[in-house]
Amino acid sequence: MKMYLISDNTDTCIGMKLAGVNGVVAHSYSHVKEELQKALEDKSIGIILITEKLSRDYPDLINDIKLNRLMPLIIEIPDRHGTGRSPEFITSYIKEAIGLKL
Repeated sequence: MKMYLISDNTDTCIGMKLAGVNGVVAHSYSHVKEELQKALEDKSIGIILITEKLSRDYPDLINDIKLNRLMPLIIEIPDRHGTGRSPEFITSYIKEAIGLKL
């Protein structure tokens, strides 16, 4: 199974190509939707990597795939600007998930 990247910037796309992962840069809703559809139709793609910014900008597209499909797996990755998550992300995630304060 292959990985495929949908990114909002060329630096992330170039970096992933150097690692052997093909992908595309998309900035608009329609372009992201089109690229997701292409990736979903390609049965050799098992993982779709998408930058956190695109995932935040177009949650309806991403959540629909996550909730209604087993494959491919969608993984949100930080781009060259770093993660959009707060420094306390893991701690708050654990607290919310199991009610345990660390």
